[in-house]
Amino acid sequence: MSHRVIDNTENMATDISRVASSRRHSENGLPYVHKVGFPPKTNLLKEITETVKETFFHDDPLRNFKDQSKSKKLLLGIQAVFPILEWGRSYNLSKFKGDLISGLTIATLCIPQDIGYAKLANLDAQFGLYSSFVPPLVYAFMGSSRDIAIGPVAVVSLLLGSMLQQELDPVKQKHEYQRLAFTATFFAGVTQFVLGFFRLGFLIDFLSHAAIVGFMGGAAITISLQQLKGLLGIKKFTKKTDIVSVMKSVFAAAHHGWNWQTIVIGLSFLAFLLVAKFIGKKHKKYFWVPAIAPLISVILSTFFVFIFHAEKHDVQIVRHIDQGINPPSVNEIYFSGEYLTKGFRIGVIAGLIALTEAVAIGRTFAAMKDYSLDGNKEMVALGTMNMVGSMTSCYVATGSFSRSAVNYMAGCHTAVSNIVMSCVVLLTLELITPLFKYTPNAILASIIISAVIGLIDIDAMTLLYKIDKFDFVACMGAFLGVIFQSVEIGLLIAVAISFAKILLQVTRPRIVVLGKVPRTRVYRNIQQYPESTKVPGVLIVRVDSAIYFSNSNYMKDRILRWLTDEDEILKETNQQKIQYLIVEMSPVTDIDTSGIHSLEDLYKSLQKRNVEFVLANPGTMVIDKLHASGFADMIGEDKIFLTVADAVMTFAQKMEP
Repeated sequence: MSHRVIDNTENMATDISRVASSRRHSENGLPYVHKVGFPPKTNLLKEITETVKETFFHDDPLRNFKDQSKSKKLLLGIQAVFPILEWGRSYNLSKFKGDLISGLTIATLCIPQDIGYAKLANLDAQFGLYSSFVPPLVYAFMGSSRDIAIGPVAVVSLLLGSMLQQELDPVKQKHEYQRLAFTATFFAGVTQFVLGFFRLGFLIDFLSHAAIVGFMGGAAITISLQQLKGLLGIKKFTKKTDIVSVMKSVFAAAHHGWNWQTIVIGLSFLAFLLVAKFIGKKHKKYFWVPAIAPLISVILSTFFVFIFHAEKHDVQIVRHIDQGINPPSVNEIYFSGEYLTKGFRIGVIAGLIALTEAVAIGRTFAAMKDYSLDGNKEMVALGTMNMVGSMTSCYVATGSFSRSAVNYMAGCHTAVSNIVMSCVVLLTLELITPLFKYTPNAILASIIISAVIGLIDIDAMTLLYKIDKFDFVACMGAFLGVIFQSVEIGLLIAVAISFAKILLQVTRPRIVVLGKVPRTRVYRNIQQYPESTKVPGVLIVRVDSAIYFSNSNYMKDRILRWLTDEDEILKETNQQKIQYLIVEMSPVTDIDTSGIHSLEDLYKSLQKRNVEFVLANPGTMVIDKLHASGFADMIGEDKIFLTVADAVMTFAQKMEP
């Protein structure tokens, strides 16, 4: 009862205070103006904890562990590391049928692709097959994506090959080259694992979508140009990847180095593969046509070469693929010596690109099937499989978009499709590899060209041009960098432009002038709403960014320039000079000490001009820091308002005519 009396008394006091405040305003001829709320003081440790949580644990990964017994927590922990133990309990024959069909389908696609991609990395053909055997098995147990198909991919193979051959000759120093490839793969896995384990996955988001589109498109053209060697039957070919060097090499061999039989084989089957791809794209129910076309091409071309002995007419063939499963390669990895740092550098770069591609693919198909994908778990799974792969004669594997798309359309339900694919690759390594002896290199070139041509996304580039010209410049920078220089330079340009865009947006935030929208109390950007009107004697600006050390001086200078420009215009037209500057701070999510110092400098500059400084709607973080720094007391509590309309209404009658 006593608590109720106290509560009622407090409520009455609050109402009386509000009424008194309302009366004060009504006496002044102004309606009631609500003041900006002052947040309660937060504990420093609590603030740091919340910041760390939002940065690294925004998805609350431990929520399932709350209020659980120790045994249950242990089980959940094991399931978190090995998701197969969770979804495996509900696995049934119906799902297996779908996974079996999709696994067999992607196996027919991956086998010929793997042989070709290994050549892109300047490795023997069997290493491509090895990389589609062990890594998919590891991923099936640890990965959380149901649709992603694991194995070597064109872009990473080219990147790895071009960087490795700068350090070692893949022909003269073959064994050392392979060892460096395993070392790079190991550190690619370490990089991916560390990023996932320490929940640093957000770092890969710094490579913008525009830069990735340009990089992938440029890489696709570079890969296709590299295949002219196999497609035209050229024996002496440049090791450089830029378009100028490649075309010089192609035309230099035009008179004596091209082989017409090779050209006929390559172009015939390239046309067949492109038609198959068109059919699959046009009619979704025939998705299996482009999936099985590469294997059919390999079988037919190998048969024709064997029957007609085309190898005797200078048609280059695979000749030999080692039979048997992956040999161990733990002792082959450089853990010391000069090649350790080189392997680490190459591995980090290749690992990041592989990671970016895999996570993007996983998220795409997860969104299509409406299930959640933990990016950090994916990174741990990808990192583990590449570390294990490096110890079993594999090179960097990741998610393949073409195979994942086929996997999805074939009706896969779980990662068991990867296990089925691995089993088929195992049988191929044990039984079928001798049959690839007469497979022409031209058919592998055709398969690679048909696979990577889809990476050139013209629609995405056009959309970038329409939406954001800076994004389009970033896209073209990465695209041209890859084509005219190298994959590494193109990647460097992509990263540089991505960071340049971030820096530009941070250091040069948008600051706009606001006007009153007719027949409302709303104030908006006068460029977006040309019919909006400026308030006489008042300049209203909005800062569309947090105010930090990197942009605080620009913010102050830009606002003073607005003020100077407005005064000059008003002076020419004999209108009322600016007496109040109102800064709308709704978009300002945070402010640091440099930002507060800039506001203080701005306030002092305004005092010299006899202009009052007014703030509207500062957020929780901002108002807290303004009070802590004493800036709120400096300008006065009566100069901080909840809305721009309240500020204008309060000072409209006080302005000098």
